[in-house]
Amino acid sequence: MPDTVLVLNSGSSSIKFGLFDVSAAEPTLLCKGLLDEHEARPRLVVKGPAGEDLFETRREALDANGSHLFADVLAFIEDRFADSLRAVGHRIVHGGSDYSGPVILTDDITAKLEALTPLAPLHQPRCLTPVRAFAAIRPGLTQIACFDTAFHHGLAPPASRFAIPRRFEARGVRRYGFHGLSFEYVAGRLSEIAPELATRRTVIAHLGNGASLCALRDGRSIDTTMGLTPLDGLVMGTRCGTIDPGVLLYLQQHESMSVEEVQHLLYHESGLFGVSGTSADMRTLLASGESAAREAVDLFTFRAAQAVAMMATTLGGLDCLVFTGGIGEHAKEIRGAIGERLAWMGVHIDAASNDAARGRINGSDSAVEIFVIPTNEEMTIARHCAALIRGRHVT
Repeated sequence: MPDTVLVLNSGSSSIKFGLFDVSAAEPTLLCKGLLDEHEARPRLVVKGPAGEDLFETRREALDANGSHLFADVLAFIEDRFADSLRAVGHRIVHGGSDYSGPVILTDDITAKLEALTPLAPLHQPRCLTPVRAFAAIRPGLTQIACFDTAFHHGLAPPASRFAIPRRFEARGVRRYGFHGLSFEYVAGRLSEIAPELATRRTVIAHLGNGASLCALRDGRSIDTTMGLTPLDGLVMGTRCGTIDPGVLLYLQQHESMSVEEVQHLLYHESGLFGVSGTSADMRTLLASGESAAREAVDLFTFRAAQAVAMMATTLGGLDCLVFTGGIGEHAKEIRGAIGERLAWMGVHIDAASNDAARGRINGSDSAVEIFVIPTNEEMTIARHCAALIRGRHVT
């Protein structure tokens, strides 16, 4: 019977998971699935590695922390794989200044991570809910936190610094960056696909409902578009991205909005949804004939191209551009529009390769190598967990 690790990737409305065999050097996916708590009847769906249906169950209602569904996951694993589960690995969005790599969770560490909730109010509670649920269901089960901020832990001034009094920086008010588990995986895949680019000046564009860019040199993050929180940077599904701080003061002082109302506006009512007035889903907007939908898409590509140029400034040039994430992997129109805006930098996307959306998509005359590389955050977490339970720490 294999040694297995259950990997949980908590989103805003559902939790993706994968069960990995970690007996060998490289984890192998055994099954994957979804815990959807927001349907009328919350459900658990489990599929095989190729997407074949294995199991599905629904609940009439959930308890406060959704532990019924987590208990169903454990029951499925025990039924199919007996006593094989060695750990549960969690994607935790914010690790703050303290955590530069994966850690085995204790009550003390979990409390410290809960204290970071103001820095990621949309994400941190969602990430920690399964931690508490599994601790209640199976107190002795090892749980491991893997952080979206860890890949950017080496960010240094000026890239890490805000232009505010330094006493706040001493208290941890700095740029942290996110999507690190995705960037780590894609950087590794790029080094396998095109090893000659592993040390070159690279920008990875993780474009999805949440979106950010990472500038890499020698495979390490030296700049990124998100900052103290996952609210900064690019236009996102419902998040505003970079905004004039004066807008926030105006909303509070002249629109009489409370801090809570402003927070909800910026996290839930802005971005593609706010500009289009109809949807946060890029697929819906691309299919729409409404002018507001087109304007939302236009703003998305405008700001993304601006940010690529900004990352190139940090790098002192650009040798490679990689698209990943739900939009980056599947929306050829978005890749094409960003490429057109960056033509002045020598970026040239080949139309036929862009339609195929696999591997290298740059034209022969492009000064920049361009790739589409699917991300796999769950695999990154599985690798870290496997190394940690074997007694080796991965950084």
